Amino acid sequence: MTLTTIRYFASVREAVGCASEAIELPNELRTLGQVRGWLAARDPRHADALGASRTLRVACDHVMAGPDDAVVPGREIAFFPPVTGG
Repeated sequence: MTLTTIRYFASVREAVGCASEAIELPNELRTLGQVRGWLAARDPRHADALGASRTLRVACDHVMAGPDDAVVPGREIAFFPPVTGG
């Protein structure tokens, strides 16, 4: 069994109710977008935080990534809202 660490930051963390979790991803998930969709389908809190209507950024092992990037079990995946500054 290979656990993947999922981290949630800022408003995503508040909506989900935790900062991180270690989970075993289903083998059929091949992309980060599929992971996001699978997580969103888990329960209403995840749906609110990770649903397709939300603009979010994703990183894999601290490197910015996109929804079509491949998933490698055991790596860290992080979801967070876009950051603005000025």
